[in-house]
Amino acid sequence: MLMRSNRFTLAVCILCLGVWCCGQAYNTEEAAPMDKAERAALYSAIQGFVGNWWNGSDLYPDPCGWTPIQGVSCDIVAGLWYITALSIGPFYENSLACATNVEFRPQLYQLKHLKSLSFFNCFISLRHPITIPGDIWEKLAGSLQSIEFRSNPGLIGQIPASFGYLKKLQSLVLLENGLTGQVPTNIGNLTNLNRLVLAGNRFTGRIPDSFGRLKKLLILDLSRNSLSGHLPLGLGGLASLLKFDLSNNQLKGKLFARNAYLKNLTLLDVRNNQFSGGLNQPILDMHSLEELMLSCNPLGGDIMRLDWQSLQSLVVLDLSNVGLNGEIPESLSGLKRLRYLGLGNNNLAGNPPPKLASLPNLNALYLNGNNLTGVLKFSEIFYGKMGKRFGAWNNPELCYPVESMTKRNAPYGVKPCQRGVTLLDPNSGAKLGDGNLNNNSHFVASLGFSSNGIHGLRQLILVDTSITVLVLNLFL
Repeated sequence: MLMRSNRFTLAVCILCLGVWCCGQAYNTEEAAPMDKAERAALYSAIQGFVGNWWNGSDLYPDPCGWTPIQGVSCDIVAGLWYITALSIGPFYENSLACATNVEFRPQLYQLKHLKSLSFFNCFISLRHPITIPGDIWEKLAGSLQSIEFRSNPGLIGQIPASFGYLKKLQSLVLLENGLTGQVPTNIGNLTNLNRLVLAGNRFTGRIPDSFGRLKKLLILDLSRNSLSGHLPLGLGGLASLLKFDLSNNQLKGKLFARNAYLKNLTLLDVRNNQFSGGLNQPILDMHSLEELMLSCNPLGGDIMRLDWQSLQSLVVLDLSNVGLNGEIPESLSGLKRLRYLGLGNNNLAGNPPPKLASLPNLNALYLNGNNLTGVLKFSEIFYGKMGKRFGAWNNPELCYPVESMTKRNAPYGVKPCQRGVTLLDPNSGAKLGDGNLNNNSHFVASLGFSSNGIHGLRQLILVDTSITVLVLNLFL
């Protein structure tokens, strides 16, 4: 009994000790003061963006405690509160909104523990545009890990070269702003970057060769700019890359050299550029690809010579308007995860493989604008499932069998096949000829006679699909 009592007493003591420790930790955080210079720098920096009307000391006397500011995060360093994240703009309902006239005050760069800085839809006035300050960012080099400027049409000028001093930076996002000029070469010095997004600006010039040093990159998005020239060879060595978007630029040359090693890439989007030289082997070696979008490039080449079976992870394959020739390979039907297949506006010939309809996840197939011929052999069920997501228009020699198709499910823009005629030998049943007839057309033939003369009378039966049978007595 005494032993049970001792155990109970010990358990109570341990519980009380735990509660006391937690309370002490809580009280330590509650009691931790904020560095006065840090608080003043925060108020002034925010005021530069939202306007002089904003009185932080009255509205938020304890920004890291009981009066937190939306978009501001803090952490305790050496017993004092410091700012670690600052987000300006309408991220949330109660976020800080920017004024028409904004300024980057020097106090922003006095937040010496700042890790993340974000501006969203903040610099929007085209009448009062603003540039990113230049040679001052090195003051945040010891802490800053993420910079984001998103949707700021009034943010103009160039990327500051001093961004290259931010060696701890892991994420640099300059998305949909009004930035111009060339991309600084020293961005390649930011070797800890795992995300680099410069999309939706007006950058010009070449992609810096130094980008090949960014070995930790997971996301590289340079889309929707006016970049030109060839791809740096070093980009093919970014083995960690998952998403690579160069779409809507003016880039040219071959896509990748033979030593490209992008084994982890899941998205490659280079639409609307000037790449040429065909589809080369490095692309087919990207076995993790889920989305491959190459449309609107003068690539050229024969689609039949490629081994598509190596891309079993593909979900989206867009090869529209790339100058492909040859016939559509039946091997594409082996890509069982494929949902979108775009082969429109090329120089493809032959008859579309019926096995494409067996792709279990396919919900969009575009074959329009080619030189495809013959009769479409997909089922009416397939056309009904696809609807307008099946495109085969602008193939003049392609038709669908009207006998096995309701008008409702007929493929858009494809003509119905004309009803044909077949000549049969009544003795053997073998086909001797065929032709195309409309319901009321006439059969016209030119018959020749052997030099051996007339050897007998035989019958040829003309079978018309309008169920008219004619017996022609011919001397052979």
